[in-house]
Amino acid sequence: MKEKVSLTAKGMLMGAANVIPGVSGGTMALLTGIFEPLIYAIKSFDLTALKLIASGKFREFATHTNLGFLIPVGIGIVVSILSIARLLEYLFDHYAVLVWAFFFGLILASVWFVGKRIKRVTLPVVLLFIAGTALAAAIAFMEPAAENASIPYLILCGVIAMCSMILPGLSGSYVLLLMGNYQLVMIEAVNDLNLAVLLPVAVGAGTGLLLFARFLSWVFKRFHDQTVSLLTGFIFGSLAVLWPWKEAVVTIFQDGDAVKEKVVGYTYSLPQLSGATACALLMMALGIIAIILVETAAARKN
Repeated sequence: MKEKVSLTAKGMLMGAANVIPGVSGGTMALLTGIFEPLIYAIKSFDLTALKLIASGKFREFATHTNLGFLIPVGIGIVVSILSIARLLEYLFDHYAVLVWAFFFGLILASVWFVGKRIKRVTLPVVLLFIAGTALAAAIAFMEPAAENASIPYLILCGVIAMCSMILPGLSGSYVLLLMGNYQLVMIEAVNDLNLAVLLPVAVGAGTGLLLFARFLSWVFKRFHDQTVSLLTGFIFGSLAVLWPWKEAVVTIFQDGDAVKEKVVGYTYSLPQLSGATACALLMMALGIIAIILVETAAARKN
């Protein structure tokens, strides 16, 4: 029972991270020690699993797919997304700098704890870290697309966002922001349980997850240090998205009869000496401490 509660809590950390643009659920999975078991469990949904289901061998199916691991993690993710989406909407409206500061500290600490999993530093490992950093930073400065609620586009959003969500350092929520559908999917549809939006996204997410997990498991087995180095670069580069002292550049556009806003970029600045800045730095420190505690707990359990 204790193990199930622990896995549910780790799933909740993943779900909470996936709601924040710039934070990756994959990073939380990696830090809490469930990333590779999660990838291998998802990968096990194959022809053998289908044969076991078709022949009514449900116990063997549960063992083959490691459902005892996947179910509590999945419950944690879903509960966290459904409950935290509404809370984050309020926090971003009233305490945006403090929220960004907390997650900046959290991801900053993650760079060290993920990077130390590299067993041997070689030239390819260093180059992949630089490439991952550059790619994630470049994504941070891309201009978001316009909102699109068509079913094919929602399915595509699900595929791409899910692949990003399970990759440490790449934020599925930020990818949705770039694709123009973050507000529609993660805030409006989740809060209102709008199935017309959520179901196509879920179909795309499930498809992307099953296919991408197989590729990730193959890469991890054959190129472990290079993969971890690239992912560490992704995490480091994603700090550009999370810098707390920035102002959204918003454009207003007409969508049918509705007038909507779209974030097209950010203007960045340095913090000023003030009580508000001190509070933000404190939140940043709390983010660092949170990751240290998560990593220490995971290391003790391992």
